[in-house]
This record gives sequence, C-alpha cells and structure tokens, in this order.
Amino acid sequence: MENGGDVKEKLETVEDAVYWTRRRLEQAGVFFGHGTDNALDEAACLVSHCLRLPFEELQAARRQPLEEEARRAIETMVERRIQERIPAAYLTHAAWFCGLEFYVDERVLVPRSPIAELIAQGFRPWIGPQQEIRRILDMGTGSACIAIACAHAFPGAQVDAVDISPQALEVARINISRHGLEGRVHALESDLFASLPRRPYDIIVSNPPYVPREEMETLPDEYRHEPVHGLEADEEGLRLVAEILARAADYLGEAGILIVEVGNSQAALERRFPHLPFMWLAFAHGGSGVFLLTREQLLDFADSDGA
Repeated sequence: MENGGDVKEKLETVEDAVYWTRRRLEQAGVFFGHGTDNALDEAACLVSHCLRLPFEELQAARRQPLEEEARRAIETMVERRIQERIPAAYLTHAAWFCGLEFYVDERVLVPRSPIAELIAQGFRPWIGPQQEIRRILDMGTGSACIAIACAHAFPGAQVDAVDISPQALEVARINISRHGLEGRVHALESDLFASLPRRPYDIIVSNPPYVPREEMETLPDEYRHEPVHGLEADEEGLRLVAEILARAADYLGEAGILIVEVGNSQAALERRFPHLPFMWLAFAHGGSGVFLLTREQLLDFADSDGA
C-alpha cells in the first residue's frame, strides 16, 4: 500500500481502506484543519461516508469485506481530496460542531471555531447557572452551527442567526430544519446590525471574517474552496470586528456579554484599541484569539470616546 496503485487487489476490508486512505493523504501532504487535524481521523471520515456507515460504527465493521463499488467510491473520493484539495467536509457534506452534525457545502465555512468549547460549558463562569438566557445573537452565522449549538445549550432561548450572504442563509435554514429548531432559531439577512431590530440580547457571539488580505495569500489550497467573504476582512482583518465593537452595546441586555473570535488578528486588535479591556479566553482543546467583553465595558469605552 505504498502508493495509490491497484486498489481492488489491496483493499479487502474496511480496515484496509482506512489505512490505505491514511497513507495516501499523508503521502500527498494535504492540509488538515477543516474538521479533522490528522490523516487517520480524516481517512475514517471519508471511508465511513463512502460506505454509508455511521462514523461510530466504523471500528466494529473493520473486518467487513469491501464490495467493488465501495472500493471505487473510496478511490474516487480520496483522489478528489488529493488532486483538488477539497476539504473533506465539502466532499461528505457533513461537519461536526459542539457534538452536533451539520450540513455544509461551499456556500459556508467549515465549522471549526473554538467557541464550541464555550457553548458546551454554557459560557460559564460568565453566565451563571441560575441566569435566565432569553435571547442570543449569532453574528455572521454561516452554517448556523453556533446558533444551533447555543439553542441546544439554552433550551429556553430564542436565537437570531444573522448573515449578509443569502447563500449562507440557505445552508443555515437547512441545518435549522434538520435540528427541528424552526421555532427558536431565526435566519436573518443583515449586514451586521444594519437590518436588525434593536432588542436586548443576553449573549452576542460572532466568528466574523478576520483574515488580513496579505495572510489570505499564504493559506493552504484547501481554503480556496471556502467563500472568500467568510474569511477575508481588510488589510488588518479588523473592519467588521471594529463595527461590532462600536454597536454591540446597543444590542446587549444589562448583564449581556459579547464574545468574538479574531484569530491571528488578536495583536492588531489590541494595538488598534489599546484601552479596551479584552479578556482573551483559554481553551482546553486548542484555539486562541477569542475575546469577551461585557456591556458595561463597551459602554465605558464608548463614553471615553475610545471608539
């Protein structure tokens, strides 16, 4: 199995297919980071999809013999992954976020934000266990993964899932429907706050475009399949983040919090807003560049004419 040669002869079982796929991915030097971070996990994801087998059942089926049709499907998908550098999530149209499965295609980014860890923790300790959360805003929702995960974490909350892209909102609505949340998660088209009714949110969370133009040129080929408007901001990557900072306080309730991911633009943001007391959050499972601010801190900043 040292190359992609005679697949029919070499792939006898599900386990063979997984390890053959792993080797092909490693040899090709593909980039991992759109749902998986290593060749073995991605191989298992691709093989389980081709076999129409739930991922969690793959291990139990490892000795199962492969049919010729399955071999061909696996070979075709692996070659597309390698030759076209298409992220696996776009090939399978499936991605996992906060323990939930989402439909994805090239209209939206592949879910991968560390904000998932905060949602899983119920945003504690910044949201108390007895605090009633009535309304949440997910700004720049894309696939609606953050909005839907928040709806699961806070069953009593209404969640507005906002995006400027009608195409992204089509995907968001697919996921809202699949999770049966049409009554609580609302896909809304708006350029940030522009078309949004002013109402108080307990939590505003956002993973907006923040990649500087110069950095876009250095990204692996896999990123070329994602919508550029979901990644690129401006020279510093801060235009949309600055707009969120300027207006978020008007949409936060009295004890509301704002959580925004800015990734590698963290240092540039601190230079641009040196007087804002950003709380940079730590993650047990990896990730950085996510800040938290309270409504009170945002109002103090506005009163000091720091914006």
